[in-house]
Amino acid sequence: MLKDKIEPLLLKVQKPSRYIGGEHGSITKDKEKTDVRFAFCFPDTYDIGMSHLGMKILYSLINSRENYWCERVFAPWIDFEELMRKNDIPLYALESLDPIKEFDFIGFTMQYELSYTNMLNMLDLAGVPLWAKDRGDKISPIVIAGGPCVCNPEPLAEFCDIISLGEGEEVTLEMLDLYDSMKKAGATRQEFLREAAKIEGLYVPSLYEPQYNEDGTIKCYNNMETAPAVIKKRIIKDFDSVFYPDDFVVPFSDIVHNRASVEVLRGCMRGCRFCQAGFIYRPFREKSPSTVSCQAKTLCENTGYEELSLSSLSTSDHSGIGDILDEMLEYTEDEHINMTLPSLRVDNFSEELLEKIKKVRKSGLTFAPEAGTQRLRDVINKNVSEEEIMETCRIAFEGGYTKVKLYFMMGLPTETDEDIIGIAQTAQSIIDLFYSIPDRPKGSPSISISVATFVPKPFTPFEFEPQITREEIERRQQLLVDSITSKKIKVSWHDPDISILEEVLAKGDRRVAKAMYEAWKNGCKFDSWGETYDFSKWQAAFDKCGIDIGFYANRERSFDEVFPWDHLDYYVSKDFLIRENKKAKENLTTPHCRLKCSGCGVNVKAGGECFEKA
Repeated sequence: MLKDKIEPLLLKVQKPSRYIGGEHGSITKDKEKTDVRFAFCFPDTYDIGMSHLGMKILYSLINSRENYWCERVFAPWIDFEELMRKNDIPLYALESLDPIKEFDFIGFTMQYELSYTNMLNMLDLAGVPLWAKDRGDKISPIVIAGGPCVCNPEPLAEFCDIISLGEGEEVTLEMLDLYDSMKKAGATRQEFLREAAKIEGLYVPSLYEPQYNEDGTIKCYNNMETAPAVIKKRIIKDFDSVFYPDDFVVPFSDIVHNRASVEVLRGCMRGCRFCQAGFIYRPFREKSPSTVSCQAKTLCENTGYEELSLSSLSTSDHSGIGDILDEMLEYTEDEHINMTLPSLRVDNFSEELLEKIKKVRKSGLTFAPEAGTQRLRDVINKNVSEEEIMETCRIAFEGGYTKVKLYFMMGLPTETDEDIIGIAQTAQSIIDLFYSIPDRPKGSPSISISVATFVPKPFTPFEFEPQITREEIERRQQLLVDSITSKKIKVSWHDPDISILEEVLAKGDRRVAKAMYEAWKNGCKFDSWGETYDFSKWQAAFDKCGIDIGFYANRERSFDEVFPWDHLDYYVSKDFLIRENKKAKENLTTPHCRLKCSGCGVNVKAGGECFEKA
């Protein structure tokens, strides 16, 4: 048994509890009575993967079927991986400790492009052929990937049998039901994949072949057999009644977000032009305050957690946020539960909201102006004014806060040096504001600035835009540092090479897969971790495969270019993205969905009312 080989090794690694399972809330079943086994893989460490809400939802959903068994799998950290390879221990699932190559499905949730090599490494550890074409006729295991990164799945396409587009609560069970019946009927892998391609939301890459122009751009995609020419994402129409877990797996050791979490809404109505999540998760849907309250109380009671998060892209946009907080604050205060409220907006922050937040959040407040000048905020459609930023900080300071964290981006389309300097000026204005308040709290203000390099992503109005070069990133970073004159302002940013690689993988096509494979063979894994990331190995892989990084990262695209993701339908029309791109270049904003329909096309395809022609 694998257990006998694993246990003696645990004292030789960091955090052995990552590798043993058996936590409260974990689900074990009799595998002899199980028809379909699903290995749910998170391509990063246990500490990060166990914090992911989507994994918790689908884990409980699949296990709600008596004859289906979903188990958790995480990327082993380097110390344990070395011991696994040395002792011939294949990648295994935590609930049963069985090798995942024996499972029916090996599913990956792809949350970040820099976890791609971890997916390859996990398949190799499992003893599963990395390339889908090498897996033969046997129906299992089926390798499937989902999550936000697969809105452009082409860099992963040749490693996956199936890509799941959009939301998984309904399509996952439909796929497993089809597999169950076809496996019992003796179907081959190819027969199952052809039938799976008929399910809305499932993309089978082997049934599609890209054709290229002489300049390296994509000419078209040829779909084969009965596969649809365009694959639509799946959405949950009735979000208030969709499946939600009543229990979580509670880890033995601390993790990044070790708490109960309730998703209060899905999608975003704001239309920030840089934000991929704001477009690919449309339409905007809310849970009722009573549903949020019921799910939150159930989770806290079943898990014993003393911290609760109200989770979404923009929690304060919930139309009933006041009612939710009123009910939940009474419960959390009585039960001594700390409640966190992420994703606050500057433009709907009020003294009334602050009074409620002060009961649940004691340290500092975090806001995202994103750009340093009003002109650039209009370009990206942030729809936040300088006055709103200052008024929000005034409310916070008068309410007793002294710490404010601000998120900005660098390298946004049309950005100038004036916009970079504006980041420092905004922070200094907040410092000056603090000292102008007569009843300010004791102590000194502290302003933390986090500046990310902008990565233009698919399915946004900026998908046509180039990323700035490494040299320009470094120049603008230095300009920002030189513009800060107060020691009360701290600034941080990411390694430019990480942002460049993220852009290549976000906009890449199938040709990038060979470079990814070479990078993995060169030793690349945990690329989002500073202690393991090595861009020189990636550069060597790109050079060996004849891939020009600039072609994917630093090239402006025309509006009529065929993109690697154009055969996938995420409900937002390309015409809308083009209109928004043009408005950005004219510094024009678009109102959010509650004020006026912008004609993005989502509601038409989702079956709701739409004013697309307006």
